[in-house]
Amino acid sequence: MISIMEANETVKMITQENLDVRTITMGISLIDCIDSDLDRLNEKIYRKITEKAKNLVSVGREIEKEYGIPIVNKRISVTPIGLIGAAACRTEDDYVSIAQTLDRAAEKVGVNFLGGYSAVVSKGMTPAEERLIRSIPKALSTTQYICASVNVGSTRTGIDMDAIRLLGGIILETAELTKEKDSLGCAKLVVFCNAPDDNPFMAGAFHGVTEGDTVINVGVSGPGVVKTALEQIRGENFEVLCETIKKTAFKVTRVGQLVAQEASRRLGVPFGIIDLSLAPTPAIGDSVADILCEIGLEKAGAPGTTAALALLNDQVKKGGVMASSYVGGLSGAFIPVSEDQGMIDAVEAGALHLEKLEAMTCVCSVGLDMIAIPGDTKASTISGIIADEMAIGMVNSKTTAVRLIPVIGKGVGDSVEFGGLLGHAPVMPVNAFSCDAFISRTGRIPAPIHSFKN
Repeated sequence: MISIMEANETVKMITQENLDVRTITMGISLIDCIDSDLDRLNEKIYRKITEKAKNLVSVGREIEKEYGIPIVNKRISVTPIGLIGAAACRTEDDYVSIAQTLDRAAEKVGVNFLGGYSAVVSKGMTPAEERLIRSIPKALSTTQYICASVNVGSTRTGIDMDAIRLLGGIILETAELTKEKDSLGCAKLVVFCNAPDDNPFMAGAFHGVTEGDTVINVGVSGPGVVKTALEQIRGENFEVLCETIKKTAFKVTRVGQLVAQEASRRLGVPFGIIDLSLAPTPAIGDSVADILCEIGLEKAGAPGTTAALALLNDQVKKGGVMASSYVGGLSGAFIPVSEDQGMIDAVEAGALHLEKLEAMTCVCSVGLDMIAIPGDTKASTISGIIADEMAIGMVNSKTTAVRLIPVIGKGVGDSVEFGGLLGHAPVMPVNAFSCDAFISRTGRIPAPIHSFKN
């Protein structure tokens, strides 16, 4: 039973501290839609998504109303389309037609985003998967709800450098095709190492082939709740600090567990995982950077930032796994620049640079996320940044990701406005020295020695 005190505490977290369920994401397998005829494939995909997810948004709203818990997004993830379209897609435009079908289905059921326009090429690309990757710029520039991702590496397989070299140009092409919207298409494209099969967060969500036919995954977020809790124990030792974060994460996860179980029951879809990620928003008081400052830093990026983030990430996970038996996805702390006002402030103050953000990704949940860079950045430089981040994930057996936005027509000192949860960002400088000869090599970087566990 939940006590009156606990109920009041939860109400305070929601009304005053920006606690929300960031997303209910329904994963839908499209494997049974595979067909060698493109028209039939598109028809099957549309029919299955609109049937399985027809009540997703309405059920989410019912739960919001009944429990008073904000559910910010209702989303869908599908099996990587690089696999689903392989038998039918002979050209890049064939894949784009699937993206447009997915977009129509997303609009029909009323979700905010649909993820899974994806390819998993950590050891090599099939011709079909390469076609999908090459189709991404057109797919993202002609759709509204679709998100794309490419997994280019893993600890067990190494890093596919051919895919990384290709993606440098793909990101620039996506930026160019969406330049009228400050290259917004790149905000819907993520490059991964060790991508999880059950991630409910966009833009990197896809429904992995290890999953069942349908599943409900819930992502919970509460940076403001953690910051408020830490304000009460200023000056205390690390033991008290860690216990406070852990206990707060436990409470936040329990809210997500309640929503997940209710959504699962009402939709008749199995419950998958709770992703407890401290995912910030541009709202004041909903910032991971502000938590780091509350721990004791003048600004995110100051000496001690990586240690403070490591502590935060670990205690969030420890609290989460005590609250739910099924914690998964990414779970931990996100450090996107454009979506976190504290991060934006740190960049503008000169406290936070791309290299420090890269160091922080060694200990947080994802990677270099929502970072605006000059629109004239070379494709090889973008590929080099991706390769560095993938190496961190591969060697440390963790998920890492890159979501860079080369903003066409803008340079260092400019800022871009994406709106909504995507926020705004200052354009950050990148290292001007060349990595062309490194990126032009073909093949893959082999898996690290500690990957051999058989």
